[in-house]
Amino acid sequence: MSLIAKAQTYPARPMRIVVGFAAGGTGDVLARLISQWLSDRLGQPIIIDNRPGGGGNIGTEAVVHAPPDGYTLLQVGTSHTVNTTLFKLDFDLIRDIAPVAGIARTHLVMLVHPSFPAKTVPEFIVYAKANPGKINMASAGSGSSPRLAGELFKLMTSIDMVHVPYRGGAPAMSDLIAGQVQVMFSNLPAVEYIKAGKLHALAVTTTARLDELPDVPTIGEFVPGYEASAWYGLGAPKGTAAGIIDRLNKETNAALADPAIKARLADFGGTILAGSPADFGRFIAAETEKWGKVVKFAGLKPD
Repeated sequence: MSLIAKAQTYPARPMRIVVGFAAGGTGDVLARLISQWLSDRLGQPIIIDNRPGGGGNIGTEAVVHAPPDGYTLLQVGTSHTVNTTLFKLDFDLIRDIAPVAGIARTHLVMLVHPSFPAKTVPEFIVYAKANPGKINMASAGSGSSPRLAGELFKLMTSIDMVHVPYRGGAPAMSDLIAGQVQVMFSNLPAVEYIKAGKLHALAVTTTARLDELPDVPTIGEFVPGYEASAWYGLGAPKGTAAGIIDRLNKETNAALADPAIKARLADFGGTILAGSPADFGRFIAAETEKWGKVVKFAGLKPD
């Protein structure tokens, strides 16, 4: 009865969503978008708590050890499932984080600085093979989706690039624009930078071309079978009451059905990842298995 009472009076004070990367990245922006909706619907402020470092592990560990009362949530995504295999951790994502709700899946774009000599994917592969270890590939962190998309590309093309991890997608993008690194598989909106000539798009990582970049090919057009995407959702500490999780799931799915929210997600090239907590849990398990195979096959190590 006490658990039911808690669910009925929840929330009674401000909440927070922990994001394991620096402000400005896609996960951070989507967490802020959903948090505003949830705040309006739940009647309590929701604070975004950025805790960058360790490829997202610092933020995850903070949530794992938080009270399971529904007041601390985790912005969970691709990197969390990758980290399960990439790092030796003191926690287990599937065991210690309860799935709450999916938010969206998004594409990535293979971007290079305009000064880079290769202007197409085939040219990039030729250049990389002629200059092994001389291309710096930026990412949002060791286990982030930009890193994994790049590692999958390296694996399938037999090229060698140097991984340069940042504490989030935004600082990585800034250094790419500044020419400090040469390539990034970015999950951040980049259309404006591409149109302004600040970045050059070689390809997108999804199986189909994007409506907003119709002239940019897919990597799969040159590297058969290649596909990578990023995804985002919400989790909570294990032991959080089912009634609380169900309410958060219901409100998140309501946000994803809202035309304004859907339009904002479309700006990121996002497709809705709605469903029940159980659906999201199965999705996380499948992603953990998929990227675990890539990490092991490629012999990846934390940077």
